[in-house]
Amino acid sequence: MHFGDIEVQPVLDGIGHEDPHRILTRPGVDDPWSSKAEALDEQGVLDFDIGGFLIRTGERVVVVDTGVGTIDDKLLGHGGRYTGGKFLDSLRAHGVAPEEVTDVLLTHLHFDHVGWTTQKGQVVFPGATYRAHRLDWEHFVDAPDASPGAVRKLSPIADQLELFDQDITLAPGVDALHSPGHTPGSTVFVVSGESRRGYLLGDVVHSTVELEEPDWRAIFDEDPELASQTRNRLADELAGSGDLVAGAHFPGLNFGRMVLTDGQRRFSAL
Repeated sequence: MHFGDIEVQPVLDGIGHEDPHRILTRPGVDDPWSSKAEALDEQGVLDFDIGGFLIRTGERVVVVDTGVGTIDDKLLGHGGRYTGGKFLDSLRAHGVAPEEVTDVLLTHLHFDHVGWTTQKGQVVFPGATYRAHRLDWEHFVDAPDASPGAVRKLSPIADQLELFDQDITLAPGVDALHSPGHTPGSTVFVVSGESRRGYLLGDVVHSTVELEEPDWRAIFDEDPELASQTRNRLADELAGSGDLVAGAHFPGLNFGRMVLTDGQRRFSAL
């Protein structure tokens, strides 16, 4: 996808398999997925891609999120429901070696978005500046009750880390938009060029159904009420705007648009 001179490409790492009722619910509805069966596989499992995005902008080579990592990564611990390991190969298929990456932008610090920040204690992108929202770093790494796995995974990048705590431009045509709820520092990255915009949503949504239905909730949201408010505000703003949108777990990490049909929000994949 191109936004003026800026190019955005998906970088796939692996796939996740979840019982949909364990990750997305609809309060007051016993079986919300009965009307969304098309989003599930033949066994009723929600399959979702895991990875990140490569952005080439000016002289900068930017990676947004780094997937889940290798299957022996100690952060996994999810019963084999998540598999990764393809991220660097996917990046090289786009003609980029790890040493060429100048910036790593993290939408948030959950395990399936930071898997290739480090491997076995070594920084994966040695020439990159890593960037994350300050509230997420304080929550996942600096807090007294921080997850040991997150501390082990992320501490090695500290010398290459720049934290932000406001909506700012992080690279030419790439802006940070604080979108809290899923995590305290959850961030959407907005790519813009020649009057065209694309929103990289991170985990503001896990499935397109959350963009279409206002009352679905994600189990992994750390502040469910705030996450719902953030998600619905963004979805309403995007509906009919013509702007492009991609979620971190959409099929193929592909873009689409939000449209209004008889007053109902709908996601239209490109």
